[in-house]
Amino acid sequence: MLTALGALLASPVAAAAAIYGSRGATRASREGGILTGYNSLTDQLQEERRELREERQELRDDLTTLRSELAVEKAESARLRLLVTQLGGSP
Repeated sequence: MLTALGALLASPVAAAAAIYGSRGATRASREGGILTGYNSLTDQLQEERRELREERQELRDDLTTLRSELAVEKAESARLRLLVTQLGGSP
């Protein structure tokens, strides 16, 4: 009789434990998915920032090259103006 009564009382306790365990597992799974998504987004942002840094450096290099070419063109223009003036013309 005690065994049967114990079994009847243990059944609801076991069911409650199973429900609680299931809820805990669901919560852990959901939190794990959130953390995975967060890590994925963080990785993507870091990759985009790295690419933007590379593009910015390329633009700086291009700007430096253009400034150098402009300086050469200005020097050539000044040289040609001087030559025209020396030859009796007006620039």
